[in-house]
Amino acid sequence: MRAIQIKEYLKGPHELTVTTLSDPVPSSSQYLIAIHATATNFFDLLQIRGKYQHQPPLPWISGSEFAGVVLSTPSNKPAPVFKVGDRVFGAAQGGYATRICCEEDRLKPVPRGWSFLDAAGLMITAPTSYAALVTRAGVKKGDFVLVHAAAGGVGLAAVQVAKAFGATVIATAGSARKLEVARSFGADHGVNYKAKGWEEEVKKLTPKGRGVDIIFDPVGMVNTSLKCIAWNGRVLIIGFAAGDIEKVAMNRVLLKNISLVGLHWGVYAKEEPETVKTVWDGLFKLMEQGKFRGTGFRDREFVGLESVGKALGMLGDRNTWGKVVVSVPQDRPSKL
Repeated sequence: MRAIQIKEYLKGPHELTVTTLSDPVPSSSQYLIAIHATATNFFDLLQIRGKYQHQPPLPWISGSEFAGVVLSTPSNKPAPVFKVGDRVFGAAQGGYATRICCEEDRLKPVPRGWSFLDAAGLMITAPTSYAALVTRAGVKKGDFVLVHAAAGGVGLAAVQVAKAFGATVIATAGSARKLEVARSFGADHGVNYKAKGWEEEVKKLTPKGRGVDIIFDPVGMVNTSLKCIAWNGRVLIIGFAAGDIEKVAMNRVLLKNISLVGLHWGVYAKEEPETVKTVWDGLFKLMEQGKFRGTGFRDREFVGLESVGKALGMLGDRNTWGKVVVSVPQDRPSKL
C-alpha cells in the first residue's frame, strides 16, 4: 500500500512524504478497508510535530478519518455488521493511506447517496455537534443559537443540527466568504466576529435584544460571548481553536443564571456508550430526511496522498471551510 509514514517528528505538513509499505494485516477482530477518501484534522498538524496528547510510538501512519470499501471482515465474527464490498466511513490511526485496519465499533455505513468525499469527514464533527446541541444543551424550536467559527467542520455540522431542531441560527466567522458558506448551510444570520461590537449586533438579532439561548463555541470565546447570552442561556464549550484556555468571569455566570456545558465526545464510548448509538441514530435520521449534508471543502480539489501536505497547510492557515478531504485513488482495484 501507499501511506504517509512518520519516522521522526516534522516541522510542518510541507515535510510529509508518501512511501510504499506492505499492506496492513488485520487482527481477528478487524476489518481491512480500501481507503477512497481521507479527511484532514487540526490534531494531525499537532501529531506530526509530536505535540498532541496522543502520540503513537514511531514509526506510525498519519491521519484518522476515512471512507472506503470493506476488503475483508473479522475472522472472529461469524455475522459481521459489514460485508466485503460495503461502503463505510470511520476513524482510526493511519487514515493517510490506501489501506487501513479498523475495529467494527469505529465504522459506520456510508449514508445512501453520499460520496466517499462527504462521508470521510463525518466521524468526528457530526456527532460532536449533535451531542453538544441535542444531548447536552437540549436545543429546541424557538431557540436562538450562536455558532462560532460556523464555517468550520463542527460549525457547519452545528448549523445544520440546530436548524433541523427548529432553532434560529446566528453564525459567526472572520470573512465574508465564510459567512456566505454558513448561510448556504442554513444559517439565518451572519456576523463577523472580527468587527468591533459584534456582540451587540448579535443581541439585536434576538427578540427584544434579549440575547441567544445557546452558544456553540469551538474557538475559546466564552468571555466575550457572555455579553450576548440570554437569561438561562447555555454555553457549549467544544474546543479552543484560538489556542488559549480561557479564565471565565464566574460572577457573570451567576448573574445571568447561565450554564457552562462541556463536551468530550471521544470519551462517550467508554463512559456513556448508550448515548453514542442514540446520537448516531439521530444523525442518520437527519441525513435520511435531507436535513444534514456533507460539509466537504469545495473551493479546491485535493487528489492523491501527495496532496495531503498542501491540504493540511491550508487547514492550518485557516484558508478553508468545512472539512478538507483528500480523494485517494487506489493503487489497485477494490470492489465498489
